[in-house]
Amino acid sequence: MRKQINEDKPIGKLKMIEDFLPSPEELIEAEETKKITIALSKRSVEFFKRLAERHNTKYQPLIRKLLEKYVDKYSH
Repeated sequence: MRKQINEDKPIGKLKMIEDFLPSPEELIEAEETKKITIALSKRSVEFFKRLAERHNTKYQPLIRKLLEKYVDKYSH
């Protein structure tokens, strides 16, 4: 027979806490995007590809985030 766990009772030095993490749906940012074609220098693309590889991500979102930061700073 399995022993029932009382969630309010401390387990040794540990105590159950309420789940406070957001749901996966809350983590996904729904953002409107528009596809464009852009010609960048080979040097720029290689830079972002190296950076993305170091951080195990894709290079296009890095470029997009950089542009968004620029717009945030200068769109006042």
